[in-house]
Amino acid sequence: MMRFLSPLCVLLLFTVLGMDSAYGQRGRKNLPNFDARPYHFGFILSGNQSDFNFAIADSLAEDFRGVANMPQAGFNMHLMASYTLTRHLRLRFVPGLSFQDRGLNYSFEGSNDVVKRTEAVNLDIPLLLKWRTDRVDNVAAYALFGVKYARDFQSQEDVNQQLQTDNILRLRSGNLAADVGAGIDIFLPFFKLAIQAKTEHGLRNVLIPDDSNYANPLDFLRTRSFVLSFCFEG
Repeated sequence: MMRFLSPLCVLLLFTVLGMDSAYGQRGRKNLPNFDARPYHFGFILSGNQSDFNFAIADSLAEDFRGVANMPQAGFNMHLMASYTLTRHLRLRFVPGLSFQDRGLNYSFEGSNDVVKRTEAVNLDIPLLLKWRTDRVDNVAAYALFGVKYARDFQSQEDVNQQLQTDNILRLRSGNLAADVGAGIDIFLPFFKLAIQAKTEHGLRNVLIPDDSNYANPLDFLRTRSFVLSFCFEG
């Protein structure tokens, strides 16, 4: 987890310095013609923490005692294209890769707990609407909402459970999620920096009910992530 937090700490320090620079030039607008252009491009670096939204099935094995989330850390890398629809509304297309790791801790009577981790390398194809306030000098706030299709390249959807030495937790490779978040735009002398936080809530049940020890106790599994992002836009 530390290898993901260290770059974020560096970016956070850079952001604080940038905000100090932006406020230090109060009354002087950086990039005064930035919003006059309809198109903007950039990239986004993010850290994420991911787990599952799940429900326990009605019929359970006698030795099953419970299951709990074990959130794991990951990171995202995305490109960004933004189109201005109105003064306050922008359309964003943000394709890229997300590396998400999730864990479930299963408890069974008479045995040690078993942790099942699912590592996903997703191709994300999101379409988002960004509502932004007017600039106050070099700062503006915004809200984000939209939908995202994700395809997991590491999905074990096609793995034959019967050929495994131990049961695995199989998830579907395709997923659909709703994204909701907020952030702040900081106009610096040469580019615009944004800090944003958002949540991603899976809309599809990704659990494959294959009659395994780890699928049977669950009624459904939906993905869930918290994402902290640093956006660089020119």
